[in-house]
Amino acid sequence: MMGTLANVLAGKKIRTFNDLFRAEVAGDIEDVDGILKITHIKVHHFLKAPKEQKGDAYEALNNYLTRCPAAQSIIGCIHIEHELTFEEMPDS
Repeated sequence: MMGTLANVLAGKKIRTFNDLFRAEVAGDIEDVDGILKITHIKVHHFLKAPKEQKGDAYEALNNYLTRCPAAQSIIGCIHIEHELTFEEMPDS
């Protein structure tokens, strides 16, 4: 999922180098009828970019799942929650 979001961001001319873009992922595993299943995945993306790219970054976040093979493979089976923390880069 992170790779797909990075591609969408790149299409909007937002850089996603290692020092600018990362994600933390957590999941919930529950007992469903005696079988342990992953039921929920939480993805928290962190992005540093110029403030004028903030709107484009959030637009990318709101649309990338429809293009993501991993997400499309599990939607309907595992709940996906995602968010973005945008940090404005200082003016140089």
